[in-house]
Amino acid sequence: MLTCGMIKAGRDLVGWTQADLAMRAGLSLPTIQRMEDPTRGPLRSTAANVERVRGAFAQGGISFALDDARITISLAVPR
Repeated sequence: MLTCGMIKAGRDLVGWTQADLAMRAGLSLPTIQRMEDPTRGPLRSTAANVERVRGAFAQGGISFALDDARITISLAVPR
């Protein structure tokens, strides 16, 4: 599961704009904007679009974990 805050934080961590994420995920900019809108969020997006965003982040070295009340966002740093 991704939240709008997780998407924004992931982008901030790697320095991507909404347009960068849209391009990397193969989605439109308005789709990313809707996913980051707290009144809409990714829960109102299709599962396929959420997976595209998650895949784009994974390609950029970002991973998300959610357990109980804790969200962890990690960045794999190349050696």
